[in-house]
Amino acid sequence: MTSGSHRTTPPARRPVSRRGLLRTGGAAAAATALPALLGGCSGSGSGKVRLVGVADQQKPLEALIKRYRAQHPDTGFATSFAPTDQVQTVVRTQLAGGNAPDAHVLFPGSGSAMSMVELARAGLLTDLGDQEWTRSIPKNFDAAYRSGGKTYLYSAGSSVIGAIHNKKAFARAGVAPPATWPELLDVCAKLKARGIVPIALGAQTPWVTQLITYALVPNAVYAKTPRFDADLAAGRASFATSGWAEALGKYQELQRRGYFNDNPNGTTFEQQTALVASGRAAMAVQVSAVLATFRAATRTPDDLGMFPFPGGDRGAEPWIPAGIVVGLGVATHAKHPGRAKEFIAFLGQQENINRWASDVYAIPFKRDASTRIDPVLGDFLPIVDAGHAVPFMDQGWPNAEVQPAHFAAVQELLAGRTDVRGALGKLDTAYRKQS
Repeated sequence: MTSGSHRTTPPARRPVSRRGLLRTGGAAAAATALPALLGGCSGSGSGKVRLVGVADQQKPLEALIKRYRAQHPDTGFATSFAPTDQVQTVVRTQLAGGNAPDAHVLFPGSGSAMSMVELARAGLLTDLGDQEWTRSIPKNFDAAYRSGGKTYLYSAGSSVIGAIHNKKAFARAGVAPPATWPELLDVCAKLKARGIVPIALGAQTPWVTQLITYALVPNAVYAKTPRFDADLAAGRASFATSGWAEALGKYQELQRRGYFNDNPNGTTFEQQTALVASGRAAMAVQVSAVLATFRAATRTPDDLGMFPFPGGDRGAEPWIPAGIVVGLGVATHAKHPGRAKEFIAFLGQQENINRWASDVYAIPFKRDASTRIDPVLGDFLPIVDAGHAVPFMDQGWPNAEVQPAHFAAVQELLAGRTDVRGALGKLDTAYRKQS
């Protein structure tokens, strides 16, 4: 995932957690046009730390760089930011080509061509394990931050996937955020009856396709079979014969009942955002990292809230996806690795962990008395603390083939070109490919 949370990224605001779909065709040409592609470059010169980030995180990163420079006036930065899909293609090409930035966007775990595990395997990342903050990484997050016993990713914490909703749209239909799957269907029916699109879906943007699946899988799979990932890796389980079929079946049911906007495959993330911000749609299943983007699109940001997207039945404990958000890594072939690592160490200070996590609506991986969780995450925090949150699914996949297979399978499902079993069969085939 991605965005800042997936884009999982990540979004990374990983899930990603929000992740973009890597396309290698034309990547070399794209890399040569980096300044034009990434734009927003601030500063230049060979003596400056070159940092490439994802657009979702531009505001918090620039604020932290400003704080860092106030303490280290001798260190300059040349920064570039771009949407996830573009950053993934260009930066991956640069890393392999030897003209890497010093610090760059990095996705947690595995499952993406720009993920921590994939780049570590290729020898393209610098170990950060000597930094103090790494000692506070919770054991259950090891797979997101570490590979082969070494720490390669800096990330402020975990993002959640849920329903960003327009409170005024809910009020017009006389409904409240639902807590169970049957309640969700009832709420959607009432919204539709009032002429409000219940759920905006921007499936033309590939990473958006995965989020409803990810929101439903924790209840459909992990609440019942906590060891599913291990069973899948060992060949004792498959996507097609697991609770994934229930999750995709519910995804399909929402479409069959007419609870999405017209032509989801022809609707972009930006259009999805506008639908909810304007109140034409009531909600969108999204990573918390993009809540700032949604709020920026409306005149009254407080009208937008977020709640756990319900996938369970009455009486069932809620489970949610919560993945480490997109962070930063230091390139092995960085021109200024020492300065880049010093900046990462600065980000690892508790006050800066708190700042970044707050700006991207994430839950810090490390908390103390100074930590303040944004109220919009109030309904999610008890679920996380109860141990009922699972990583974004792609963060544990063994290769970079499964996620794009999932993107394509959902788009085909929405277009009526496949069924649930056919869609999940493609995930199983991609999962079994060698890394």
